[in-house]
Amino acid sequence: MKPFSLTFKAGAGALETVRRHGFDISSIGTMAGASGGAKWLVLSQLDRAIIDTIVPKLEGPVHLIGSSIGSWRFACYAQADPRAAIERFEARYLSQTYSENPDVREITAKSREILEAVLGATGVDEILTNPLFRMHVMAVRSRHVLATENRAVLALALMVTALLNAVHRSTLGWSFERALFYDKRDVPPFFDVTGFPLQTIEMTSDNLADAVIATGSIPLVLTGVRDIAGARPGVYRDGGVIDYHLDLPHSAEERLTLFPHFYGRIVPGWFDKRLKWRRPQAGNVDRTILVSPSDEFVASLPNRKLPDRSDFVNYTPDERQRIWRECVAACEAMAEEFVNVIETDQLAARLEPLW
Repeated sequence: MKPFSLTFKAGAGALETVRRHGFDISSIGTMAGASGGAKWLVLSQLDRAIIDTIVPKLEGPVHLIGSSIGSWRFACYAQADPRAAIERFEARYLSQTYSENPDVREITAKSREILEAVLGATGVDEILTNPLFRMHVMAVRSRHVLATENRAVLALALMVTALLNAVHRSTLGWSFERALFYDKRDVPPFFDVTGFPLQTIEMTSDNLADAVIATGSIPLVLTGVRDIAGARPGVYRDGGVIDYHLDLPHSAEERLTLFPHFYGRIVPGWFDKRLKWRRPQAGNVDRTILVSPSDEFVASLPNRKLPDRSDFVNYTPDERQRIWRECVAACEAMAEEFVNVIETDQLAARLEPLW
């Protein structure tokens, strides 16, 4: 039997609901998108399938919450023609090139260029007036010395932050505060999330693009975004620092969350990637359905792995683009399987416990 391309996992509440009552697409109230850089390419075909199969049956408002690349994907979902936006994003992302030794300014400028192509002339207005989706972006505001762009000082400060985080996750609040840019039309279930200092900022045409750039601004890779309109003065960086895979309340009012993800597990913060014992709070993902590539499928990809930032170093630009395009093409199988599971009502039989 051919191995499955996808795994479907769910928190306890979602698992019970789907097994007892079946999967009602209109019960989805939130979609979540994690940080992960180039790993998003493994989801680009799945995003198309979701846009074609799931989105037309949703009942709004549906909250989109993303950090880092997750917010970039949702900036596509919330446009008037989401499929075309995903295709623009994929094309620009695949073809990005840099000088031999790019610095943070060059990489930041390229990110701005890609986002401008993704949003086009009308994307910001379309997102802010979308009748179905409410897009929210999670970034962080750097505190104290973490606001510096001096590479040596920032690297040392991040190292100290990582060590403290290994002792207790709450120590991240000494270095960063959450910055939630939200659509004011409907308050999301994570609006008053606790655990870390939190700033909430209404998303507007003046700050939407900066918020999306900020949430993808990986420290030491891109420059932070300073003094975003409507937010407290300061330097804003990658939302994945605290919310790598969004360990916050996903769902409200008995609705479900759909979480297309690169992995079959949820890692709370960026510094937790190697801390195997660090898990999200069970209540945050109780009604979450996680959809991800199976281990067998990942092993079938070029070099047996997901695309990632190391590919910029390990391959020539031509090699990297070829490998990434092969990966995207291979992921059509995932999209086809997803459509089949949904259209033939197999989700209840395929669901596994999230842990």
